[in-house]
Amino acid sequence: MTARLARTVSSAALVLLTAACTNYYEIPIETPIRPKLDVSAFQRVLVAGFVSGGTEDVDANLETTRLLRSQLRTKSELRVIDTDVLPLMEVANESSSASGAQTNGNGSGNGSAATTTQAIKDEKDLEPYERVFANVEYWKKIGEEYQQPLIVTGTVMFTPHQRNSIVQREEEVYDSFGRRRVVPVRTYMERKGYILRPKFIFIDGRTGTVMHSENFREEILYNANQTTPALSSYFELMDRLIPSFLSTLSSQKIKGTRILLQ
Repeated sequence: MTARLARTVSSAALVLLTAACTNYYEIPIETPIRPKLDVSAFQRVLVAGFVSGGTEDVDANLETTRLLRSQLRTKSELRVIDTDVLPLMEVANESSSASGAQTNGNGSGNGSAATTTQAIKDEKDLEPYERVFANVEYWKKIGEEYQQPLIVTGTVMFTPHQRNSIVQREEEVYDSFGRRRVVPVRTYMERKGYILRPKFIFIDGRTGTVMHSENFREEILYNANQTTPALSSYFELMDRLIPSFLSTLSSQKIKGTRILLQ
C-alpha cells in the first residue's frame, strides 16, 4: 500500500512539474472564406441604387448606396463607379405605365396604370416595384452605358418597431447587516427601435440578368426612455450586415487565436 501511495504521489508531482514548466502561447490566425459569387469577369462595380421604404427619417436608398460604395472602394478589387443614384421607383412606374397602355391598346384591361410614386411603408407596398429588377433590357442598357460592370441594386426597408419584452438588469440590495449585493432583476418593459431588411441583388451588366440575390434582417431595440437618432440606428444595423455583403464579392478573413503549449 505504501509503494502504491508513493507511486501516486510521484505521478502527481510529475504532472504538477510538467504543468509548471509548460508555456502557453496565443497565436493569431486568419481563416480565409471564399466569395459566394464569382466576379472575376468584372473590373468595375456599379452600386446603382435601391428601392427603399419605411421611416422618412432616413433616406435608405441614398445612405445604402453611399455606404456600399465606400466599403467596396477599400475592401474590394473592383473599381467603383461614381454616378448619380438611379431613379428605380420612377423606372418601375414607367414600365408599369407602358405595360398598362399596351394592354389597353390591345382591347383588354380596365384602366390606365398608375404613374405616381406611392410611399412605401411595408413589404406589401414594395412588391409592385420589384418588377424593375427583372427588366433585362433596362439593366443591359445601363451595363452598356457603364462598360458592362457588375451591378449592385435591390431593396431596403428601414422601419420603426416596438415590442414589450422582459429585460434583465442589475440592482443593488443590502441585507440587515448593511452588506451590499448586486442581483439580477427581470422587468417587463416597452422597447422601441428599428428593423432593417435589405435585399441585395447582383446583376450582370453584360446581359442584364440577375446573377444572385440575398436577403438580410437585423433588429435593434432600446429602452422606451432612450432617445437614439434613426440614422445612428441605421448605421449600427448596417455594420452587422456589411461583412456578409462583402463576402459575396470578395474573399474575407476571419480572425481568431489558437493556444500552443511548449
